[in-house]
Amino acid sequence: MKQRLSVRAIITQEDKVLVLKRANGRASILGNFELPGGKLAYGEQPEDALRRYLHDDAGVHIKTAQLFDAVTYIDHDDRDIQYAVMVYIVSLADEARPIKLSGNYSKYRWQPMSEIQQDDTTDLTQLILGIVHQEELSDETLKSVAANDVKDTSENSITIFTDGGSRGNPGPSAAGFVILNHRQEVIEEGGEYLGITTNNQAEYQGVRIGLEKALELGYKQMHFKIDSMLVVNQLKGIYRIKNRELWPIHERIRELMKQCEKISFSHVQREFNQLADGMVNKTLDAHAREKLSVNI
Repeated sequence: MKQRLSVRAIITQEDKVLVLKRANGRASILGNFELPGGKLAYGEQPEDALRRYLHDDAGVHIKTAQLFDAVTYIDHDDRDIQYAVMVYIVSLADEARPIKLSGNYSKYRWQPMSEIQQDDTTDLTQLILGIVHQEELSDETLKSVAANDVKDTSENSITIFTDGGSRGNPGPSAAGFVILNHRQEVIEEGGEYLGITTNNQAEYQGVRIGLEKALELGYKQMHFKIDSMLVVNQLKGIYRIKNRELWPIHERIRELMKQCEKISFSHVQREFNQLADGMVNKTLDAHAREKLSVNI
């Protein structure tokens, strides 16, 4: 099966989201409303594609764009292609600027979040807005996402990469962290074996041990980089905590956060979180060797 990359933008206004009506295209989307966006050109970065589509198709410019989620989708018209869709929360540079549609679209509207299952909305748009509706995101929380990602490069600020992993999910698990100073030098790293837990629990424990160590070292301003979108959005207050097993860890982190002057969380792709991932695997391997030596 072939795979193609695509981007879509969630732009909100008073709990309504901007959708555009297709004036051309295949049968499954023609005449239906969809979120702005489209396929990436060869070698194009997702953020560049997002800016291109919003400028060319809607005549607007991006102020901020924050990765919200990534979903996979198979189109009914071509089941040999799987789309990997990167969904961004977007704020506009000039919200008062009028929408100017290209020839690809004939109409636009601001659709209420509660009206996602409409016959004139594409399946992909229903899927994405269904995620938004399920997590009960409001207009204000959507707009606040980018604002929470303010970076601080002062000498008192640190960056903390965290990760957690379970070999079995649930299975033997560990959490790890790596702390970098403002010059991007590693100043502390560590890992903790957790016993039998799930991946999500381990991801949360990575944040906990990283935060505890940072506070122990005397730092009050920190920026976390985490490769779990779920953990990032739950810590930002965008997603609700539905898994009861995560509540105690989440509350522990919230209590520790009260000791911070400034703290933020952002998502990074797994390939950019190799340092923390390495601490997780190092900790799991060390425990496995220790267990083997005891059994021998």
